[in-house]
Amino acid sequence: MSLEELNRTIKILERCAKILKRLYFVKYRYQGMSVDAATSRVGITKSVGYTWQNRWNEGGYDGLVPKHAGGRPSKLSNTQREKLKGILSSKINWTTAEVKDIILHEFGVEYTPKQVRIILKNYGCATSRSTNHHHYPVTSEHDDGILEAIS
Repeated sequence: MSLEELNRTIKILERCAKILKRLYFVKYRYQGMSVDAATSRVGITKSVGYTWQNRWNEGGYDGLVPKHAGGRPSKLSNTQREKLKGILSSKINWTTAEVKDIILHEFGVEYTPKQVRIILKNYGCATSRSTNHHHYPVTSEHDDGILEAIS
């Protein structure tokens, strides 16, 4: 499983966990707990509890499903991200500024240095502001070794 697939799976399960927490809140309300007690039990504020209760009353289960997509869509397409991975695997040491320039010149997309560090981290590249650290290329060969070590 690639890092990207792993991140997608984690995101799906996190969404399911959010729904489960909301369902527990509803269950506690059905069991006769007050909003105050039920919100304390699931670790949310009373105002969030009332919001969930209203959503449940108006839409049932569907009302509890989070409506947001979980963030802004990527500025790079899947094809562009794959091309970027290929470029990054061609060299061992990259600086954030170099990668930022590559993204701008190759794809016409501008990212902040912070977002470039996030991209590098998602691709499994080490990031550092110092030149004493090594950056490793993104290859499935390295990913398999990490997963085997974890197993």
